[in-house]
Amino acid sequence: MKSDIEIAQAVKLKPIKDVARSITIKEKYLEYYGDNKAKVNLDIWKELDQKKDGKLVLVTAMTPTPAGEGKTTTTVGLGQALWDLGKKSMICLREPSLGPIFGIKGGAAGGGYAQVLPMEDINLHFTGDLHAVGAANNLLASLIDNHIHHGNSLQIDPRKITWRRCVDMSDRSLRSIVIALETGNGLTRQDGYDITVASEVMAILCLAKDIQDLKKRLEKMIVASNFKGEAITAKDLKAAGAMTVLLKDAIKPNLVQTLEGSPAFIHGGPFANIAHGCNSLIATKTALKLADIVVTEAGFGADLGAEKFLDIKCRIGKLKPNAVVLVGTIRALKHHGKGKLKDGLANLGKHIENIHEFGLPMVVAINKFDSDSAQEINLVKKYCEERGVKAIMSEAWAKGAKGAHELAREVLRLSKQKNHFKYLYNPNKGLKNSVEEIATKVYGADGVIWSAEARRAIRRFEKWHISGQFICMAKTQASLSDNPKLLGRPENFKVKVKEIRLSAGAGFFVVIAGSIMTMPGLPKEPASNNIDIDDQGTVLGLF
Repeated sequence: MKSDIEIAQAVKLKPIKDVARSITIKEKYLEYYGDNKAKVNLDIWKELDQKKDGKLVLVTAMTPTPAGEGKTTTTVGLGQALWDLGKKSMICLREPSLGPIFGIKGGAAGGGYAQVLPMEDINLHFTGDLHAVGAANNLLASLIDNHIHHGNSLQIDPRKITWRRCVDMSDRSLRSIVIALETGNGLTRQDGYDITVASEVMAILCLAKDIQDLKKRLEKMIVASNFKGEAITAKDLKAAGAMTVLLKDAIKPNLVQTLEGSPAFIHGGPFANIAHGCNSLIATKTALKLADIVVTEAGFGADLGAEKFLDIKCRIGKLKPNAVVLVGTIRALKHHGKGKLKDGLANLGKHIENIHEFGLPMVVAINKFDSDSAQEINLVKKYCEERGVKAIMSEAWAKGAKGAHELAREVLRLSKQKNHFKYLYNPNKGLKNSVEEIATKVYGADGVIWSAEARRAIRRFEKWHISGQFICMAKTQASLSDNPKLLGRPENFKVKVKEIRLSAGAGFFVVIAGSIMTMPGLPKEPASNNIDIDDQGTVLGLF
């Protein structure tokens, strides 16, 4: 059996200008990064603004195993299938982070015969967007310490600096560091690094409507407190203009293609268990103007990615999804049933209930593996049918578009239905109320326990007159609860809120429950051990 990278390397790519032409993007709006990828200049909106939006389909998943359940593969396969059926479709995905690529799972551009290409470029430096985000983040960090070094006219309290540096790599040794050692290097203080995709700059890039909105959001970012306890912003440090300059190209969507030549935007990449886990709003809204139907995904399980997509991204972008695809696998169901498929179905059932809570029509996609038996698949189908949901086997990995035709037809049927989409909570009712709504309705918790640190943060935000922000829950992706060991459908538990951070530019509170790292570490046997390049320049082991 061929590996993903062998399949990708065997495909002859279309020139990206031909891919653009297939969805009526004029060449004058393309900024080429070689023959097979391009950025789309935002001037295209002069022609798109009055066009009617296409349909929007969200792909999400049940609570995943550490290996993931194939959301990206399903998204790509579904997009290919819709195109193969004669629909003008596009897919919208996040950009992979180098941390997970070299750490746990290798590449992240789909798999088998449902990939986006050029796979190697996408998984490595691509068009430099993540590096631009890191540069903007670290410019601000440098300006903070430089301001203190040169007199500190803003009276920044060095003990209350919340802005951290970042790098797009998993490196646990950078979580907590001491900077400015030795005389003349500035104020010696404790600092730390986050992974780039956890930076608020990345979240802002993916929620900004245009370059002006990007700058305004960057200005609002709170980076520290002064000695009076007042908030210090990026605007106070005169940082937003230069940061926007660093991001002026990164804000433009990246156009690539699927293995079968259909168009795809891959743009932005906020983490889903730390940030909101969706591709950029600009890419999604541009795709909706260009295509009849757009397929996008949200990271990890529906309790994280889908909830944030629907409650954060859809509110900010005024988006209304037309259908949801919930991906599940036999292996994940057995994982949540501790080896017993039937016992693991409750996890899938809870996610079905959650999508219905938002008032959206849905289909379950069973991402098929060779080891899955017909009896097992039929059991899942029957379980879903009893809950009013159709379950369809997807073989996109093995067969590409042809393996997702049945799923595509059901998505088209669902997308024509009227739905009753609604948000889960009202942010104007307060932070605590919103978090409790998510915890009880989505996770199935009995309530929320607030740490002393979280309560102090709430009082601080009240003092700053910050209210009406959305909620970005940061918790484990391994469980519906905040405890990764609680599999299946946990009951009789409370969510323990450990910490609350404010991403004022992004427009949400990051509510940290349980143990969440904003800088991952590498495993004992990192994926990088298997990545190499041969004498002919062919990349090996990337996926």
